[in-house]
Amino acid sequence: MSPQTLIRGGTVHDGSGSPGQQVDVLVRDGVVAAMGPSLEVPAGAQVIDAEGCWVMPGFIDLHTHYDAELELAPALVESVRHGVTTVVVGSCGLGMTVGRPVDLADMFCRVEGIPRDVVLPLFERIKDWDDPEAYLQHLDALPLGPNVASMLGHSCIRAHVMGISRSLDDKVRPTQSELAQMGQLLEDALDSGYIGLSINTLPWDKMDGEAHRSRPTPSVFATWSEYRHLVKILRRRDRVFQGVPNLRTKVNIFLFMLEALPFFRPAVRTTIITMMDAKAARLEWRIADLSTRLLNWMGANLRFQALPNTFDLWTDGLEVPVLEEIQAGTDALSIEDPTERAALMRDPGFRKRFARQWRSKLFGRAYHRDLDEARIVDAPDPAIVGKTFGEVCRERGDADPIDTFLDLQADHGNDLRWYTVVANDRPRWLRHILEHPGILVGFSDAGAHLRNMAYYNYPLRMLKLVQDSASAGQPFLSVEQAVWRLTGEIADWLDLDAGHLRTGARADIVVIDPEGLTDEVDEIHEAPMTGFPGLNRLVRRNDDAVRAVLIRGRTAWSAGEVSPDLGKERGFGTVLRVNAAAPSQG
Repeated sequence: MSPQTLIRGGTVHDGSGSPGQQVDVLVRDGVVAAMGPSLEVPAGAQVIDAEGCWVMPGFIDLHTHYDAELELAPALVESVRHGVTTVVVGSCGLGMTVGRPVDLADMFCRVEGIPRDVVLPLFERIKDWDDPEAYLQHLDALPLGPNVASMLGHSCIRAHVMGISRSLDDKVRPTQSELAQMGQLLEDALDSGYIGLSINTLPWDKMDGEAHRSRPTPSVFATWSEYRHLVKILRRRDRVFQGVPNLRTKVNIFLFMLEALPFFRPAVRTTIITMMDAKAARLEWRIADLSTRLLNWMGANLRFQALPNTFDLWTDGLEVPVLEEIQAGTDALSIEDPTERAALMRDPGFRKRFARQWRSKLFGRAYHRDLDEARIVDAPDPAIVGKTFGEVCRERGDADPIDTFLDLQADHGNDLRWYTVVANDRPRWLRHILEHPGILVGFSDAGAHLRNMAYYNYPLRMLKLVQDSASAGQPFLSVEQAVWRLTGEIADWLDLDAGHLRTGARADIVVIDPEGLTDEVDEIHEAPMTGFPGLNRLVRRNDDAVRAVLIRGRTAWSAGEVSPDLGKERGFGTVLRVNAAAPSQG
């Protein structure tokens, strides 16, 4: 049984979008026992002083890749310390629900920037499940920090049913029996409480390992008839369809939109990744903006995922997903040996091909490829640190900044670290996106791209944006609206029992001190990653903003310190199931 806790003196934003109220919150046995002004302090209760603070439901991170980290460090402290009390795994067609350990590792590790030499032996040692229900029971047996809900990854079930080699062959289509098996796995997953199905049509996401290295992931090889076979089940069951469009051609986003339309059939809840103001394609998010409004007016239930902050990337050498946009980038990343990769960087034929593809306007791009914008932040040669590749090019008298870029890659390899801003660099249009009725706030990719991105604290960055905009006379969302977008709206759309602070609800609560929402929310740090020896991940930490975090009524974070029991004892997070036939075992 959880101890009693009284959160006293704060302004409660309950996740409904209603104006905040000055009430106390009493937590008992893992649920909100009472809410009201000046509640009496029960004997022996813990008291959290929330004077001047905002009290709200714990944040919901609807798009993470914590699938591997859950097995090594289930506390997920990097999210919990920022007020996230529920995470969703199984995104982008990936996950760990079914399949051989080697296939799961190969599908997951390169795409998400996770060390395969850690993940593969881990799953070879621990994987003892082979169906959707058994996987959720496995998760529920872990000492979870936040609550966990899951999508079913299409790549997982495709490789499991067809075999990895056949699932990666663009000339092979699943048999009717195999389609039926995939459909049954999806039915089983929905019976067990999975949110829905995630697919990936982006060929830049590549396989790791040796057997099928640099092939796109299995979901990419499916036809739309295969996707539709599975979406029919989602439509009938009223579950979520999550998709990654092909950003190379950008044509199939219209297929996602058509699939979302009712057309004399039930609408399927569809979420697409992602709506952002990309430097490389300023017009495209506006097309998504108008299209989503039109489709939802026509009866669709379509939501783009959207981040409330600048989308920026740090890169060691070439180790970043956006380099997979061009085949030359994939060819370089296919080589793991640093000496061999450096030799490729110096090869005249490769350099000519790289430059031609880098400058090509033929296919779409997510990265702007502006070497006058990409800035070097660390290198063995201190003379180039702080400069863009374009500036180094001009200082050296090189004819082409691409030559400079490849020379520095060959000279320094992964010791060359550089920074670039990909999207959401214009506050006016970022605010416009965050007000959009056709978005869900998320897409943190938490637990992935460990050396590239640091969006674990995106809810705090959104609250700061709201606060700063109001102070500057440019208000766009109220605090209660922002809280709703980060909590109740997501929970209700996904059908998760979360996101609301009310009497009788599970006590997943965060206490935010608005005075702690300073510029520190944007400062970047590196921190050792539990379970991954020698690996420092990129983080942003602003602990002064989060006074306390409760998960199922237990204090997981308080006064800048993590609970010593978090990740060691069960009783904090649990597996959340959607209308499940089978009850949670936690």
